[in-house]
Amino acid sequence: MRAWQRMLSGRRLNLLDPSPLDIEIEDIAHGLARVARWNGQTSGAYALSVAQHSLLVEEVFGREKPAADRRWRLAALLHDGAEYVIGDMISPFKGAIGPDYKIVEKGLQRAIHIRFDLPASLPVTIARAIKEADRVCAYSEAVDLAGFGEEEARKVLKYRRKVRTERLAPMAPDDAKAAFLKRFDALVR
Repeated sequence: MRAWQRMLSGRRLNLLDPSPLDIEIEDIAHGLARVARWNGQTSGAYALSVAQHSLLVEEVFGREKPAADRRWRLAALLHDGAEYVIGDMISPFKGAIGPDYKIVEKGLQRAIHIRFDLPASLPVTIARAIKEADRVCAYSEAVDLAGFGEEEARKVLKYRRKVRTERLAPMAPDDAKAAFLKRFDALVR
């Protein structure tokens, strides 16, 4: 059984035992810009990409944690990095296929963190803050783009806060990729 994916950079990334040496930011940005959130079930000329979602999560995280170190903002930007290889599976499907999915996802995320000088596992307080920023974005996406009413989104996503993003408009994949790479460069310099 083949367990590797060939990337446009030429790297072969082993999904079951990923090496940080086989991870390139250009591959991540390219893949995330072409992976649709909400299985593409969003309004607009383009699907909302995971790259654009990641930019949004990093922005919300930075707004809620303005004193956060740049590396934690980078962790927020890369929080769904594994999805450049495995896609963005909706929560009901993740639950249906069980814990094996999480094992692969966590292994890829750990390799991405190591590749970009982040801890393999984030401190609990940082991971929680990133997850909370992710929830703010998911709620906003659900209401703005995925056809949910506010009450339904709150119930389904178990979202109780009043915080949300500005109104969303999906970006073209190449624009999302460029914006993702630009923000990555700003955070690593």
